Parts: sequence; C-alpha cells; structure tokens
Amino acid sequence: MENTNSKYVTLAIVLFSALIGFTLSSLLQALSGAFALIARLSNYDMFKHGLPVIVAFVLFFSLQFNKKFLKWADEVIAEVKKVVWPPIKDTRAMTIVVIIMVFISSMIISVFDLFSGFALNQLIK
Repeated sequence: MENTNSKYVTLAIVLFSALIGFTLSSLLQALSGAFALIARLSNYDMFKHGLPVIVAFVLFFSLQFNKKFLKWADEVIAEVKKVVWPPIKDTRAMTIVVIIMVFISSMIISVFDLFSGFALNQLIK
C-alpha cells in the first residue's frame, strides 16, 4: 500500500471505529430506558463508557492489521482515483435541474392530494 493511501485508510478506520463506539454508547443509553438489565449495568462506568471504547479499539486494531482489508482498501482508493468527475459547471446545472424537477413533482403531488382530499370529504358528507 502506498504511504499516502495508508494515511487515508488509517484515518478512515479511526473515524469508523469512533463512529461505532459513539453509536454503541448512544444505543446503550437509549436501551437503558427500556431494559432494566441495561439500566442496572449503565450504573457502572466500565459498562457505560468502557464498553464502547473497548469495542472501538478492538474494531480499529482488527481492521488496521488485517492484510485482506488493507489490500481491499488500497484497491478501492486506486479505483476512486480513476473516476472522472464532471466539471463544476455541469454539476451546478444538473443540481438546478434536479431542484426544479423536485419542485414541479411536489406541486403535482400537492395538487393531487388537495383534490383527492376534497373529493373524499365530499363523498363522506
């Protein structure tokens, strides 16, 4: 793996591990309101804060030192470098077209909803 690619891959693994740790922490907090066992275990700091950190570190080390994963990540970066991105002018034009089409579609759906609601109210009365 190239040196510059390894920096990107390591940064991505760190961010992914931190995200998983934060998600687990939030999940444990949310589930402690619903399940008594998790609520009791949440009183212990090792469970409440330690478990997400341990999971994040285990995930980081298992991905960072996995040769198959690093090879796959290097291949992904090589393929992304081959992508030809459209110019900013084309991107802006396509974005404007999408916004206009979403607006037109929402107007059509809103008018249909208004008329169908009116018709249903007339049928019910």
